[in-house]
Formats: sequence, structure tokens, C-alpha cells
Amino acid sequence: MIGKRRRKHWCMEASQKSIAISCGLVLLVVLVHPSVTFGQSSVVKSVLPKTVKIVGSGGLRGLEAYQSGVLITGEGHVLTAWSYVLDGETSTVTTNDGERFKGRLVGYDARLEIAILKIEAEGYPFFDLANAVEASVGSRILAFCNCYGVATGNEPVSVQRGVISAKTKLAARRGAWQIPYNDEAYIIDAVTSNPGAAGGVVTDRKGRLVAFIGKESRDVRSGLWLNYAIPVAKLTASIEKILDGKQLNDPNTTSRRTAEPLDPKLLGFALVPDVLNRTPPYVETVTPTSAAFESGLQPDDLIVEINSMPITSCRDVAKRLGQVDRDGTVVLVVQRGSKFVTLKISLVQP
Repeated sequence: MIGKRRRKHWCMEASQKSIAISCGLVLLVVLVHPSVTFGQSSVVKSVLPKTVKIVGSGGLRGLEAYQSGVLITGEGHVLTAWSYVLDGETSTVTTNDGERFKGRLVGYDARLEIAILKIEAEGYPFFDLANAVEASVGSRILAFCNCYGVATGNEPVSVQRGVISAKTKLAARRGAWQIPYNDEAYIIDAVTSNPGAAGGVVTDRKGRLVAFIGKESRDVRSGLWLNYAIPVAKLTASIEKILDGKQLNDPNTTSRRTAEPLDPKLLGFALVPDVLNRTPPYVETVTPTSAAFESGLQPDDLIVEINSMPITSCRDVAKRLGQVDRDGTVVLVVQRGSKFVTLKISLVQP
């Protein structure tokens, strides 16, 4: 019996290695020449010019500094993932033909983990969001993304074939934190849970836009890596707000400090040490009986908005609070686990 178990284990291990090698060979073929793998090479060739490669800031502990994106307007707007890669002042966006542009952050939605960049490029092919389609379980799809940052110049991003395995409400985590998006998502039979894939897209076999590839995450229940994509219909309203300028204002347009401004200490909380260019504004401590404590603010809350203005760093918190008088009210939006909570803080007793 022991011998049989060992043989069974060896066979399974050998089979897994064989599958991994096969997948690697297929991916290599796709990267070198998409038409070798796909009979519909014209579809792949029509989608690739709409994709971009993004290089920006690396994360802690050597996290990769690259991800994917796609053009969504003829004026150079790029849809990508909202992540630490965009934490620098600018990022480098490389189009399919190898041209490099500086990417300027136009806006983002922390709840959906999407962001839009603007590059000074016009005339490139792009995805019209109005023409996006829905897919059903079993539908065959193509996934376009810059896995492992292989494409750096005019090399095409990787293309994988697959199917829609399921359409379900997402319950995923990243590290110890549950991700904020918990609405419907496609679970796909294509390996997109790899570095660099975030910000890529899924299309049908006709090249029509279907979904947006999210950041690497694990299933809450099983702990397995998820290959998922968010239907475009779930993102459209937020994207339109950002493009209309309703979701992110230029941080330099309201930079005047008041004569008696607020600050975290006055309100009764402290943030984590500001050690990076854009340290995420996590709350480290909250003073008991303070205005912050009374409002419900808690340690480990991540501040994402102050008075409807987006916050991306500890320095942003100081800047925004400096624009509010001490007799004013501060409306905070914080991420707590997978939920977003709105809090009102004021030094003035009602």
C-alpha cells in the first residue's frame, strides 16, 4: 500500500511538472508569434495595439514595478489597476509599437481598484466601453496582459486562450486583507494571477471587450489563487465619472492653508511613520475620548478620502486637513477590511 501511494504521488508530481512545462511552452509561443497559437490571428492583431505596458514604482520587499493597461479613448486615456505601481509622480506607459509616454494620473476608484492615466498620444486604436459585451459560462475568451513584465518595448503582451468557468460574487483576499470588490466577477480558465497581469483585459474570440483583469488575489475560503476578471459593466459608471472630472480633482487646485488648520494630532489620531514617497495613510493609533475616537475611527483604517478628495499618502492627509478650519467638519472615507466606512469628525461639539 505504501508503495502504491508513493507511485501515485510520483505520478501526480510528474504530471503537474509536465503541465507546467507545457503551459510555459505555449506562453512562449504566444509571446513570440501570436498567430502560431491562434487561428484567429487577425483578432489578436487587432487587440494588441490597444494594450500598453506600464512601469512605475516598486512595492516593499521587491514587489514588481510593472503592470498592464488598455487604451479606452482616442485622446490617450489608459485604464489600469490602482496599485503601488502608480505611487510615483509619473509612470512610463509603453504602447504596443514601442513608443514611450509619461503617464499622468487622472483619477482612480479605490473601491473597484481601477485607475485612469493620460498619455500625450492620439490616434491609437482603443476599446470603446460602449461596445463591451457580456459573456456566459463556457464562453471562449482571450486574456491580454503583460505577465512577468516580459514585454518592455515593441514586444506584444502575452495572450492566453481560455473559457469562462464561472460567474459569481467575488470573495477574495490579498494577504490578510479582504479586497474591497465583492460584486460579480468572471472566474476564467487562463492563468492571470501572475505578476504584471493586473490591468489587462479579457475579450471574446471576436476581440470584443468583456472584462478587466484584477490584481493578484486568493479565494477567501480555499486560499487558492484566483484567475478572475471584473465585467466592464461594473466599471463603466466609475470610469465615466473619472473621465468627466467628477471623481478626482487636481491636488494643486486647492492648496491654500487656513489660518487655523486641523491636523491629525488635534483630531486625536496618528498615522503610520511616513517613510516612503507615498506612504499609504494607515491609522496607527487613536486617542481615547478624542474627536477621532468619538467618530468611530479605528487603528488599521486606511484613509482614502477627505471631504470628497482622494488621499493616496500620509502627506496628502496633512495637506487636506490643512485646508480645513478648526471649527469645520472633516468627512473621512476609510477602508476597513473589505468595507468602506464614512466618518464625520469635528472639534466643535453639536
